[in-house]
Amino acid sequence: MLELRNISWSTPDGVPILRDLSLTIENTGLSVITGPNGGGKTTLAKVIAGLITPDKGTIMLDGEDITGLDVTQRAKRGISYAFQQPVRFKGLTVKDLLSLGSGKDLSDGEVCALLAKVGLCGRDYKDREVNASLSGGEIKRIEIASVLARPSRLVIFDEPEAGIDLWSFTGLIAAFEEMKREKKASQIIISHQERILDVADRIIVVENGSVAKDGSRDEILPSLVSIPSCPMRMREEERL
Repeated sequence: MLELRNISWSTPDGVPILRDLSLTIENTGLSVITGPNGGGKTTLAKVIAGLITPDKGTIMLDGEDITGLDVTQRAKRGISYAFQQPVRFKGLTVKDLLSLGSGKDLSDGEVCALLAKVGLCGRDYKDREVNASLSGGEIKRIEIASVLARPSRLVIFDEPEAGIDLWSFTGLIAAFEEMKREKKASQIIISHQERILDVADRIIVVENGSVAKDGSRDEILPSLVSIPSCPMRMREEERL
């Protein structure tokens, strides 16, 4: 179980982004964090992953205080994070990247199965380098596949729909649902997309750096749909 207790964080110039935020994520299930742009969703995801250290508060993972651990140390404890803007690795093939993520040498069949989940043909991509020859959408899908390959306890996806075409997005939804069925890891997805919200077990609305709403999909989703300016209708990328 992940517990965030009274988390606060401000930008270097003193603008508060997270304000005394507390949240608990159980060991299984799919939680979608949504809310208006600039509300603190991506910052919250980075705090959980260890990319940002909070100014105040405590982060506990199954009873261990991980507040001071960096992203690598948290990854060793089973927290995986998919970036909004994935990094590129010159000289590393897609198969190499997925094998590194899984912690073992993957067969061609295993690589193809992972890539198929994000709408890519393994034969066409497994031997390609993870470099500038790949489009933004391609690199995003490959990174999501690498996260799916990891033996994780908690997986964080930051706007996974960005750069994904409709056909691939359908496959991505199926991958999220498969992870739910397998109950191998809990999922946190930062998203505005109604189709992702619709497969959530829990929806958390973050606004002005705090949790504004938190409940089951059936409790929260109708209130979001009924508001013309609801988060799921927003399409701009969030800066923070």
